[in-house]
Amino acid sequence: MGSAVLPDRGVIKLTGEDAERFLQGLVTQDVAVATGAAAGFAALLTPQGKIVADFFIIALPEAAGGGLVLDVPLQLAGDLARKLTFYRLRAKVAIEDLSASLGVTALWDDTPAPEASLVVARDPRHAGLGRRAIGPRAEGRAADAAAYEALRISLGIPEGGKDFAYGDAFPHEVDMDQLAGVAFDKGCFVGQEVVSRMQHRGTARTRIVPVAFDGAPPPAGAEVTAGDKPVGTMGSGLPGRGLAKLRLDRIADAMAAGEPLVAGGIVLTPVRPDWARFAWPGDGQA
Repeated sequence: MGSAVLPDRGVIKLTGEDAERFLQGLVTQDVAVATGAAAGFAALLTPQGKIVADFFIIALPEAAGGGLVLDVPLQLAGDLARKLTFYRLRAKVAIEDLSASLGVTALWDDTPAPEASLVVARDPRHAGLGRRAIGPRAEGRAADAAAYEALRISLGIPEGGKDFAYGDAFPHEVDMDQLAGVAFDKGCFVGQEVVSRMQHRGTARTRIVPVAFDGAPPPAGAEVTAGDKPVGTMGSGLPGRGLAKLRLDRIADAMAAGEPLVAGGIVLTPVRPDWARFAWPGDGQA
């Protein structure tokens, strides 16, 4: 069993009769997928289609006051609350940053939720990530947070601020289209035209993917090269395993030429994750 208090997560609450409709018109995922049992994974984008913030949408039960909560990176919570308030206009919705009092706990391998949890919802990105509990903010053990980080990396799941920079990445590049983060059949949302164009034209050549190597990981941010050509950037890593943002078309060329991928003097081997449905370098299969 496993659980970890995630100190780098914050919580924003939305209440009011227009809360669901208001969020529906802004974010990449259909808000209706957020139920008491499952979270929705979504992002707010710029009009140019780049990620301002990604987060989980969780419906609170009436016993906990109802409404929606957003499980969001703590460093972005204040700015995101202000951006949502800017978009509110005349919508009947109240937006509160409750990060000082509410926090997030990750639960996997059937670990019971803390008794004080307001709501517990399944992480929609991957079954191996288990569930996320929202409750009173608590202190956690660094070892538990490290165990969750190891689990995330082992499953090949990107995280903002570690594997990509907010404001500088498209949803396809960070695999949100693969990890239940974009609803292509919903109504309009901010940045939708760009995201839809990338989907239908298949122009997402850059992806964050798992990489394997021997020993300690290359430093985050290290340039990945094949021969003398840059092909990507290293993200988060642990001994033997990490994530890297790579140009998959250039990886295919490097494989055909027998050129290894190298970051910080360490040879990397791309590893196809079990959730990938896009064409993988070298096999041409979707």
